[in-house]
Amino acid sequence: MRVAVFSTTSYDRRFLDAANDHRHELDYYEPSLSAATAPLAGKAQAVCAFVNDTLDAPCLERLAEGGIRLIALRCAGFNNVDLKAARANGIMIARVPAYSPHAVAEHTLALILTLNRKTHRAYNRVREGNFSLEGLLGFDLHGKTIGVVGTGKIGQVMLRILKGFGCNCLAVDPYPDPDVEALGVRYVSKAELLAQSHIITLHCPLTPETHHFIDEAAIRACRPGVMLVNTSRGGVIDTRAVITGLKSGAIGSLALDVYEEESELFFRDRSAEIIRDDLFARLLTFPNVLMTGHQGFFTQEALTNIAEITLENIDVFAQTGRPVHVVEMA
Repeated sequence: MRVAVFSTTSYDRRFLDAANDHRHELDYYEPSLSAATAPLAGKAQAVCAFVNDTLDAPCLERLAEGGIRLIALRCAGFNNVDLKAARANGIMIARVPAYSPHAVAEHTLALILTLNRKTHRAYNRVREGNFSLEGLLGFDLHGKTIGVVGTGKIGQVMLRILKGFGCNCLAVDPYPDPDVEALGVRYVSKAELLAQSHIITLHCPLTPETHHFIDEAAIRACRPGVMLVNTSRGGVIDTRAVITGLKSGAIGSLALDVYEEESELFFRDRSAEIIRDDLFARLLTFPNVLMTGHQGFFTQEALTNIAEITLENIDVFAQTGRPVHVVEMA
């Protein structure tokens, strides 16, 4: 099959080419996929898209007009896809349901440890010959209560890591898992998790139910000075409410690998540009905020798995007309 691959970088090409091994004709395009760029797909039979591509109704209509019948997402989430429009246009959506839960969980831990012990600030100080410890005080993770929102594959790996640090772990998930409870984790209500947790880490998908899970009311219900960490999807937190919480001190520290409006920022070098997103720029002014650019998934193992599963979806669709990991459309 001929496949148009959007939002590509050098590492996308490297891992997809290795997984493809010349089975399909992959056409790489650097621009993100949207209604405006959809015509680039040309005569391709399938499209490969990424997490921040805009797969809305106008885009899907243009793709369908060009003969596209499969969109292979090289990510787990599909909140950027208009599933009703995909169904109406006869386009199947495939995804990568799991690539490396360890990658995201370990990055989450890195954010927690860095934000707590302020190693990023210490690194810069030492390079400048400043060996003062003022302002670098942290706390022991051992014995602290950590709230984990979402106990899927990533959440479960995160809980095992936290248990290894000797943390008391609470969890919120609409579908409690006996394997999680066997770890000594207690499922509680959202209110109890917010009130009891020293650290809250988010590992849930973005759905109508989880949109702005952390909002103004949730922040008021949190333990004062809570550390909030989000490596799931940007829309799970209300950015304006979080900024207010940081200014008041209700939020003691914040780590983000994702951002509500990241599609206009992330995965590109914008160091020579003016950042026009005022909320994002405001977040960067806080000394107790640590941000990374959606790199939680970015390990060799994860990229290998993403490429192999993406190509598997394309292989099976070419053979049977239905990919392995199809997104079911109600």
